[in-house]
Amino acid sequence: MRNFVNRLTGLGLSALLVSPVLAQTTDIEIWHTLSGPNRSEFQSVINQFNRSQSDVNVKLTHFGDQQRLEQEAAKALAGNRAKPDLVQLRDNRTPEVVAQHKDILPLHQLLAKHPIADSSWFLDKTTDFVRDSRGRLLAFPYMAEVPVMFYNTDMYRRAGLDPNTPAATWPELQAHLLQVRNDARVRCPYVTSDQVKVHIENLAPINGAYYITPDNGLKPSRDKNFNFNTLYVRHMSLMVSWLKSELLMRHSAGNEATESFTSGECAVLTAASGALGDVINSNVPFGVAPLPYYAQETPKPGAPFVGGSALWVVNGHSDARQKATAQLLGYLATPVVAANWHQKTGYLPLTDAAYRAADVSFYNRIPGARLLVEQMNNGGGSKSLGFDARDYPRIMVLFDQAIDQALTGQVPPMTALMQARSEAAKLMR
Repeated sequence: MRNFVNRLTGLGLSALLVSPVLAQTTDIEIWHTLSGPNRSEFQSVINQFNRSQSDVNVKLTHFGDQQRLEQEAAKALAGNRAKPDLVQLRDNRTPEVVAQHKDILPLHQLLAKHPIADSSWFLDKTTDFVRDSRGRLLAFPYMAEVPVMFYNTDMYRRAGLDPNTPAATWPELQAHLLQVRNDARVRCPYVTSDQVKVHIENLAPINGAYYITPDNGLKPSRDKNFNFNTLYVRHMSLMVSWLKSELLMRHSAGNEATESFTSGECAVLTAASGALGDVINSNVPFGVAPLPYYAQETPKPGAPFVGGSALWVVNGHSDARQKATAQLLGYLATPVVAANWHQKTGYLPLTDAAYRAADVSFYNRIPGARLLVEQMNNGGGSKSLGFDARDYPRIMVLFDQAIDQALTGQVPPMTALMQARSEAAKLMR
């Protein structure tokens, strides 16, 4: 034995016998569709994680849109290319259907196997869109968002309006838009992105109504239908009048109209809160507020639905890669990291600790930001908990078309809504 060791020493291999075995780095991959400042911030967070330790190395693969990502994911699951460990999927309002796929590992199963130091990070009221009927988490709600109203505080001051008191109701907003146009000489008073979320989906819970009957579709029923009552006709008719009177200048299904606000051209924007990254980087002075409501419908506005997208765990990887995935998610959910993500992107804080860790100056600098988060933390009752609608991505396309038809005068608002409601009911069945 001594001669064997001497021979190894002579070969310069003695260090192998006395040095500890170096830990091997585990590589994992995330597929995502984030764009603009939010994409840059995500890359920055992942770079920080990679530098903070040597056990896990995370690679990001970006796709230009959700459709392209899903096409490549289908190829990966069919074995035609390597599978990612996490994939960003937009909310489709049937998370349990996604979780039943053989290539998806529900988050609660991953965390049961590889627990994280603090397993109570997620605020219950912000994660219903990724929970099952038993309240278990199915995915990581890293891009959870709600529709909000952004407004240019300089334009409000020029119009003689108080930038710390945005409009609470739609009629009040109309008065503000007229004042901005007439007194501040703003040629573009109002634009809206994410038009289905703003003008159809969240009109119900904010005004104390169910979006889908019965019970927002959360209980089994053969008679699910969208609750397009007189509130919807009134609101869509108001938007038509705003378009004709040049208060509403642009509207879009995605975030196209957001650029009209971030360029400094327009006074008010309604969009998903994830637009905050673009708004902050534009250097436009702004405040943020909840979507307006109708005082005739409810004395107190409810909270909007939380939606957006989430990171889903892909099944079929080794235990080492699953452990590495859990380690990354634990890092993303730590209070300081999660608070910074919330402040840079506008996505909701993952935890109460993340909200408390947010820089006080962030909330003081942006009028209304603290109030908005507190509203979500307090919740909005049963009508805001969430909803279930099969084939919702296709239903959203129908509703986008209905809004476009109504606003362009092709079809009367009531006709456009009822036709879309009828087609949507067929898809849900």
